[in-house]
Amino acid sequence: MRILLIISASCLLACNEPGKTARLQKQVDSLKQQLASAYKPGFGEFMSGIQVHHAKLWFAGQNENWQLANFELNEIKESVENIRKCYPEREESRMLFHLLGPALDTMNQSIQQKDLSVFKISYSILTNTCNNCHRVATFGFNIVTIPSKPPFSNQDFKVNMQK
Repeated sequence: MRILLIISASCLLACNEPGKTARLQKQVDSLKQQLASAYKPGFGEFMSGIQVHHAKLWFAGQNENWQLANFELNEIKESVENIRKCYPEREESRMLFHLLGPALDTMNQSIQQKDLSVFKISYSILTNTCNNCHRVATFGFNIVTIPSKPPFSNQDFKVNMQK
């Protein structure tokens, strides 16, 4: 028991070598400064990404490409989660998940059912939820619609049967 006490005391003394605490604090301060100045996408950049995935989700569903639709829906969910992580202090971040969550769940269920008519209804609900969120957040001037043209001309939204 006495040997254990001596070893423990030696370890504690070794950890408290002169200047070590100051060096560690300097490293912590440096890392905090680097983190504070690191690139972080703006709220609008996240929203623009969601807009792209929202449009691609529509064309994937219209072509009954359920695998792609599921991918695009998960990209939207990931963006929403990243907004919550990057901007936890913003009111829009807090209400985003609460307002969008049920619409995203409904969208997910329609994709799992692989039913185009249910998908169209769920997509309309999602789109209306986006607009309701914009209104509540005083961004009502930013109106989301069901897209009429694919956002990219270099992507095929049809089901690809090749493996």
